[in-house]
Amino acid sequence: MDDRKSPVHVYQEIAETPTQSSSRKKQKPKVAMVEALQEFWQMKAGEKNSNLRQGALLIYEAVSSNKPPYICYVTLPGGACFGSIKECTTRAEARRNAAKIALMNSVYNEQPSRIITESMIKKLITEAENSETQVKAGSKAGIDAYRYMLEINLGKTILEYKEVMNVFHLLHWNGSLKAMRERECSKQEVVQHYTHRRIDDDMRAAMAIDWIAREKENPGTIDQEFIRAENELEALRKRGEELRFPKEKKDVLTLALSQISERNLK
Repeated sequence: MDDRKSPVHVYQEIAETPTQSSSRKKQKPKVAMVEALQEFWQMKAGEKNSNLRQGALLIYEAVSSNKPPYICYVTLPGGACFGSIKECTTRAEARRNAAKIALMNSVYNEQPSRIITESMIKKLITEAENSETQVKAGSKAGIDAYRYMLEINLGKTILEYKEVMNVFHLLHWNGSLKAMRERECSKQEVVQHYTHRRIDDDMRAAMAIDWIAREKENPGTIDQEFIRAENELEALRKRGEELRFPKEKKDVLTLALSQISERNLK
């Protein structure tokens, strides 16, 4: 592979700062991260056959805090989310660091090796079949569903696949997929209905209602699940991984807690 096209080289091009290059000691950082990330997605939106709208919108969310370290998340136009991983002393630094992580992942996702192909599907399914975690009842059905979801995303990137799967992970976490099975909805019906569904305020509100009902049956349920979601989010953030699933879980639970508090005040 050409070194200049490898992920490592891409990361170096993005991340190199004056302190890392003796020949550029007095120059500013090579890339203005926030601007570069915006330009990248503007370019993506302008590509032929792009499903992104022109002027692709990046959503930055700063975690409320009165003192450092500050944390910031950025959600990409497709729905993937990344966060700052450094111990940032200012909110602006946290924003830049989140943009940097998102840009690195966005650029890496353009690599040919990140495109879902038939050979990749075969390899992933083989790995799943050989995994010790699959040695249990019902594993064949799970592998078949995994294969089906990969196949309908053939030609898409890994990040695009994860963006679609985040919806189904949330439905599974919330118990919605189980409810659909009990209503005898077919796999195809479920996939067709939710494959193009965006995670939005309506979906979060519906899930929050389910968690409020669980809280009434078993007080403390939301607090326990909130702690698990927060720990998962923090662990993935510090590793620079995609965060949409745990972040959405935390947001849904936060919404449920706020609605419970509002009802108790009335």
